[in-house]
Amino acid sequence: MAYPVAPGKTDLSSSTMRYIPALYAGKLLVKFYASSVLTAITNTDYEGDIKKYGDTVYIRTTPDVTIREYVKGQTLSNEQPESSAVTLLIDKGQYWSFVTDDLDKVQSDIKGFVNAWTEDAAEQLKETIDTDVLGNIYSDVHASNTGTSAGVVSSSFNLGVGGSPVEVTKNNILDYFVDCGTVLDEQNVPETGRFMVIPPWMAGLIKKSDLKDASLSGDAKSIMRNGLLGMIDRFTLYNSNLLAGSSAGQYCLFGLKLATTFATQLTENKIQDNPNGFGMLHRGLQVYGYKVAKPEALGVLFASKG
Repeated sequence: MAYPVAPGKTDLSSSTMRYIPALYAGKLLVKFYASSVLTAITNTDYEGDIKKYGDTVYIRTTPDVTIREYVKGQTLSNEQPESSAVTLLIDKGQYWSFVTDDLDKVQSDIKGFVNAWTEDAAEQLKETIDTDVLGNIYSDVHASNTGTSAGVVSSSFNLGVGGSPVEVTKNNILDYFVDCGTVLDEQNVPETGRFMVIPPWMAGLIKKSDLKDASLSGDAKSIMRNGLLGMIDRFTLYNSNLLAGSSAGQYCLFGLKLATTFATQLTENKIQDNPNGFGMLHRGLQVYGYKVAKPEALGVLFASKG
């Protein structure tokens, strides 16, 4: 017989919870989490400056120095370069909090279930923050790095627009990678360190396309053999379920890490006595902020599966 539980309290020994006395050989079910890609596609140079929610970080930028034509014997013109600052506001926060009863810790046959719950909270935080950042920075890209006339020089590339995505197939997917690369080329974006975040269905098209040939993808092994997407046309590819989108298509981000600044800190992580019962409160607070500091180094392909 289970121990009596007060009204409104969760009974960990109930038939639905099954934490006491048994849970399928005493192991929690493995939960699958979406992989975080933020540390791979953003710079985190200013995380050490965060202390609390509401902090403001001023990011100094490199000024543009004027290049002038020289004529022999002329008097040189001098300038005082001015460095403008980009403001990064730590204005977002996510928290988790749960309670454990001392009696449950004694009766439960799942040793370390508190740690498992805490790890789950950490992974859920990661998913929530990824979804927020990926779901918003695409709207801050340079105007010439998106849309139906992308390309700051040529305006000749169709990268799709909300409601009218480009239709990507296994036959034309390489063309779109090349177009995205050329759009960055026209912005004089360095070739080293480029990334692209794509949804799983697009990763599947790559594996079905001619790019499955190792010689085309630039890898030692075929992506059909090792499952890794690797690098295509100078882009390191990352797979994510958390990209923004709609029923029409999804916003595939590409560019350099330096384009977006992201900073986060777990400012609160505590265990304390539960004032309303025999047990403990487990709580955590993570604050963060992000800013597209160099929009010319970030682009977006709005695509659907053709």
